Amino acid sequence: MADKQLKTPPAYAIASVDHALRLATMLQLEGRLAVSEAAERLGVARSTAHRLLAMLVYRDFATQDDDKVYRAGPVLELAAHSRSTTSRLRQAALPHLQRLVDLLDESANLTVRTGDTARFVASVECGQNLRVGSREGMVFPAHRTTGGLLLLAELSEEELDAVYAPERYVDRPTERPDLDELRAELAKIRRNGFALNRGRSERGVTAVGVAVRDAEGTALAGFSVSIPSARYQPQQLRSLVASLRYAAAGLEADLA
Repeated sequence: MADKQLKTPPAYAIASVDHALRLATMLQLEGRLAVSEAAERLGVARSTAHRLLAMLVYRDFATQDDDKVYRAGPVLELAAHSRSTTSRLRQAALPHLQRLVDLLDESANLTVRTGDTARFVASVECGQNLRVGSREGMVFPAHRTTGGLLLLAELSEEELDAVYAPERYVDRPTERPDLDELRAELAKIRRNGFALNRGRSERGVTAVGVAVRDAEGTALAGFSVSIPSARYQPQQLRSLVASLRYAAAGLEADLA
């Protein structure tokens, strides 16, 4: 049953649909987006980005300001306020994610948690042919992602029980994790100071991550690298964690 929660790319992916959904996610997370930036982020021509944004406007996922910049439309307005904390965190993290990718040549991500879900708010792909693609905007069960596990490890026993209270899973009982197993894993993460995720959210992907904290020491997000499992070697773990901690410290300094 747990395998049903793994995310697998569709066999026949439709690039235009994927691009439109990614644009909607960018608008939801960041608030405003210019055509040139949309084209660069998607790796498409400006004319293609313009047509995609025009369709989002037509369907009320976006609106266009007088200065020709697009912002979240009525359909996405509920989360438009996320431009505040999440957008600032994302903007501060991007340079550090890029430097991490340049150093390791593996894809890197920033993840936040809401309840029992984790959302990738920033993702930078590496340049290797075999690579883990962008997860930006995607939502997974928190206990199945590296960042989600890191943030769940910050909770007290009572807080963890509240997140996974049985009554919240009446309509989806198979999605509730085994709390004894989860507690044991979270305790290990607290001891080690990092999380190692082997195929929990997606088959064939291994991820390593550390927490990003504010000046008071509160964990804000998970900072991780995602590696095709065929390329990951256990002896890499120590250097990966060291690189992640260095990058996270740089982000924390910028946030402070």
